[in-house]
Amino acid sequence: MKLTILGGGGFRVPLVYGALLGDHADGRVTHVVLHDVDAGRLRAIARVLAERAAGVPDAPEVTATTDLDEALRGADFVFSAIRVGGLEGRADDERIALAEGVLGQETVGAGGIAFGLRTVPVAVDIARRVARLAPDAWVINFTNPAGLVTEAMSRHLGDRVIGICDSPVGLGRRVARVLGARPAEAWVDYVGLNHLGWVRGLRIAGRDELPRLLADPVLLGSFEEGRLFGADWLRSLGAIPNEYLHYYYFNREAVHAYREAGRTRGAFLRDQQAGFYAGVADPAVPALELWDRTRAEREATYMAENREAAGAGEREAEDLSGGYENVALALMRAIARDERATLILNVRNRGTLAALDGDAVIEIPCLVDAHGAHPVAVDPLPGHATGLVCAVKAVEREVLDAARSGSRAAAVKAFALHPLVDSVNVARRLVDGYTAVHPGLAYLR
Repeated sequence: MKLTILGGGGFRVPLVYGALLGDHADGRVTHVVLHDVDAGRLRAIARVLAERAAGVPDAPEVTATTDLDEALRGADFVFSAIRVGGLEGRADDERIALAEGVLGQETVGAGGIAFGLRTVPVAVDIARRVARLAPDAWVINFTNPAGLVTEAMSRHLGDRVIGICDSPVGLGRRVARVLGARPAEAWVDYVGLNHLGWVRGLRIAGRDELPRLLADPVLLGSFEEGRLFGADWLRSLGAIPNEYLHYYYFNREAVHAYREAGRTRGAFLRDQQAGFYAGVADPAVPALELWDRTRAEREATYMAENREAAGAGEREAEDLSGGYENVALALMRAIARDERATLILNVRNRGTLAALDGDAVIEIPCLVDAHGAHPVAVDPLPGHATGLVCAVKAVEREVLDAARSGSRAAAVKAFALHPLVDSVNVARRLVDGYTAVHPGLAYLR
């Protein structure tokens, strides 16, 4: 079975390959094709993978190419993990937004809109090529903003593109752990958009244990989201929000913390990864060892500004090992082998949330089998959550319209309507600032 990874020179690719090394069942991946526009990054990651596979019998063959059509042709699965504009682009997104006093995070607010505007045209081109060159392939989208990009690709691939994110999986795992349950035995009632969802219940042996958690301030203070949001606010919500909702519920504090930081997250990762790729270019440097050290630092500093603003402390050791690669592999196995699984995924709504149309991509528990991912029926969201989901989905639709039409006015509208921008004048300045520095936004007119 052939797996193509787009963005194959990306830093987190060894996590995916490492998960593949532990799979020795029939129907496993035998050939991994790495595609990237940067040949140097491809060589660096290929070195890490070669060291990781050393001594592993029947390790999947790895090839690398900068030819997109060659990479896609004959693929059974395509993992899309591209970053249009690179980490330099992310750093610019953050810097320009913060200069206007608004959030520049890569998936939330102004930064997410800017990233989406330059990513969607590339993602749509990929979707069209997959439909032509590998029509039977399943596309698993890692590319952020994951819900927006998945929806853009679904207009050309239908339900054969599925978006994934490890954030709701990690949240469900932490809640189950605090309640003394094995995550595999718990049903997580989670719904929303990517990076905008809530755990509303956690059933163990048919009993919802979330009320017990919400009533216990000691338990609430024992895991990351409890410390991040505070026990009183979680009890007010009656739910546990995805960590990214900290940017909404504590927006002023988050913006202040980001403006006070010495470097933005994008600038930190840009500099950190520049050091990694430069180091791996030296054949005398152990590539896997350097990658592992760099990864550990990356995970430990994730959302550090938010945790500092909330006084939430350091991340727990159990949350430093990633996770999105395991979601991707579980999804792939369920489809390829008809091994039925329940996973939280980004898929088309299909009437699951009445407030949104059927083609809107949402993040929700799905039953997965050989025919793809099927969203599970859920109760409606409360009014405050429905309002936020509808507002952000409306912004996503404006981004898609701007990417399709090249309309600068639609891009301004997307920024202006976002709850974390809320100013037409700021929106206009953001579009001016982003188009001035990003070649990928030259299409806006």
